[in-house]
Amino acid sequence: MTRLRGITARGLGVVVAAVGLLGLGFRFGYPDLALLGAAAAIAVGCGVVFAVWRPRLGVERVAEPDRVGRGEPAAMTLTVRNTSRLRAANLVATDRVGSAAVPVPLLRLRPGRDTTVGYPVPTSRRGVVQVGPLRVTRTDPLGLLTLSRTYGGTAEVWVHPRIHLLRAVPAGMSRSLDGRVDKVPQGTITFDSLREYVVGDELKRVHWRSSAKVGELMVREQLDTSEPTIIVLLDDRAGAHPGREPESFEAACEAAASIIAAAVREDLPIALHLVSGHAKGPFLDVLTQAVLRDGDLTTTVRSLRQNRIGDTLVYLTGPGGRTDLSAVSGLKGAYAVVIAGLFGDPDAAPVSAGGAMIVIEAEDGEQFAGAWDGVRGW
Repeated sequence: MTRLRGITARGLGVVVAAVGLLGLGFRFGYPDLALLGAAAAIAVGCGVVFAVWRPRLGVERVAEPDRVGRGEPAAMTLTVRNTSRLRAANLVATDRVGSAAVPVPLLRLRPGRDTTVGYPVPTSRRGVVQVGPLRVTRTDPLGLLTLSRTYGGTAEVWVHPRIHLLRAVPAGMSRSLDGRVDKVPQGTITFDSLREYVVGDELKRVHWRSSAKVGELMVREQLDTSEPTIIVLLDDRAGAHPGREPESFEAACEAAASIIAAAVREDLPIALHLVSGHAKGPFLDVLTQAVLRDGDLTTTVRSLRQNRIGDTLVYLTGPGGRTDLSAVSGLKGAYAVVIAGLFGDPDAAPVSAGGAMIVIEAEDGEQFAGAWDGVRGW
């Protein structure tokens, strides 16, 4: 994309002088004035030709790494190659990093040569940092006009919520397919379904009666039915986290990421849901893109009660969600363990949820992690 920033003040003066001198010279018969006007016009024309010339540049960028936790270092490596036959001298280039601009030196880049520039990517805030495209600005030697173009595409650096170590993970309780109720950290194995035999399957898993009926070998699929399943419900309603840039929502995202990391470490099933809708994609990426929006907690609670998609429910909300804790505690009948994390409300009176729900009040993700490991009896 080409964008003409405009004629500089000097260029505007030269254009006015050229028009005036040419007009006066031809109108009143002063050849010297006409000659000066022609020289000014030629200078403007040469400046246009110089600035319009488009250098051929190849741009490659690599993020190292492209996904980091909040506050962790990330860098971008930018390689610019001159693919034209002429020397692209004295180019002024900048690379866009989020809302900031990073200068990229491209002085006297010879044909066929390249230059590599590395710079840090800011990771102080959760979100997706857009990097690029490269903008090259050309100005003629007399400084009469300026022309800028963009080269290459863009790259993204995903800044995930900060993860805090959680040592405790709920054991959970769920009903297996054969009707038994278990509360164990590893779960039990039970029959789930049948499928066709493939090379490598153990013969002891062949279901011979079904194989005789179907006419081909059928293998039993087994499932760990009582393995604890954790459901993380992140309250992303704007009303739950009042303020322009609520830290309570950032803390809730950090808590959700910490629980997910702990479950993955223990190889436990886990699901992430947002009050505004079901989360699709890798959980940490979903948390990276999460923003405050409208949502209906009543509908979400009703869906969780009807579907019973897990046995341990963790609800993470902000100061505005304090009055909704009673509605979430009503899910105790559908879920063996119900835990609520309340962030950003340190001056309010402690929440008393009775025995229906465990409430953890914290100011940030680190404090939540410490309180989480201190909970007993789930």
